[in-house]
Amino acid sequence: MTTLLLGDPSPSLRWRTAVELESATDDDDDVNAWKGEIGASPAVQWLLARLAVAAERPQTAGYLLCQLAYLGYCGPELAPAVDAIFAHQQPDGSWPLRLDGDNDQPVRKPRKEAPPGLAPSDSPRFITMQTVVPLRGIAAAGFATDPRAERAYEWLLRERLHDGSWPAGPKADLGGPGRPSLPEKDYRRLTRGDGCRSATTGAVACLALHPQRNRSDAARVGVDHLLARETRDESTLGWEVARLVGLEPAMGQITFYATFDLAFLLDLASRCGISADDRRIRDLTTWLETLRGPYGLWEHHAHPQLSRWLTFDLEASLRRLADGDWIGNEEPASFTPYKHGRRRY
Repeated sequence: MTTLLLGDPSPSLRWRTAVELESATDDDDDVNAWKGEIGASPAVQWLLARLAVAAERPQTAGYLLCQLAYLGYCGPELAPAVDAIFAHQQPDGSWPLRLDGDNDQPVRKPRKEAPPGLAPSDSPRFITMQTVVPLRGIAAAGFATDPRAERAYEWLLRERLHDGSWPAGPKADLGGPGRPSLPEKDYRRLTRGDGCRSATTGAVACLALHPQRNRSDAARVGVDHLLARETRDESTLGWEVARLVGLEPAMGQITFYATFDLAFLLDLASRCGISADDRRIRDLTTWLETLRGPYGLWEHHAHPQLSRWLTFDLEASLRRLADGDWIGNEEPASFTPYKHGRRRY
């Protein structure tokens, strides 16, 4: 299987396969050659060109850093880009609501008037994703322990709900007597929890890239919430990998991580130290093995050219499970997809 990955046209995939799956060292001539080719590859050059004009868009720049890190790039352009993202950071450690043109999406027109009975102080004070996306990019670029990043992590921990999950928008303590916070929408509500699955996924993705916080209780509880949904959606397997390599657009605000991708979930769980002996992980890996092709590859249903990247991603996650040191004790939870309204025609 690794022979097929090492023969891929992408120097990024060849280099990451050699280093992460074959334990190759810098003394290897091929490894050095592939590492040198990464910076000149068209995929990396395209991302660097976009990063150069994203200084005023921290969310866009944050995900571009995630993509560059996934391709194995660690050049000198990353540090100035991280500083540009930090330039928009607020004193409490978070980032402000989306700037005009951020995430490459059109800006919605504001509502002309607020709903009756809703005071200005009752409006959402933040969107969790506005901090999660830049912070994940900063951590992916290797700056997770920067004091400014640590301040963002502390903000993220302060905004957790009582059950350890994260809300999508309104501040967790916004309710008060007679003014409860609005429940999350059905399509992104956690199976067992009050928070938003998209926001919780993004928060765990940030914690997973921190060298110390990835084994914290906050990361573990977040992973437990995500693993509570035990559906097997083959059609969305590898969605995040497709976005990281540029085959799918990275879009959405609250819904940025709404797609339930089991490959991404396994990646986060393995980085946060879960053991392969966990019942949910054991069932998931058993199911994944039933999808492996005759040559050891996992085929991507929408992008056949992504199959080697998906295989690498899953193999790396499976090998990280060997270092896991904790097991969750959650019982299986029932899950019912949200109901669609009846079609009028």
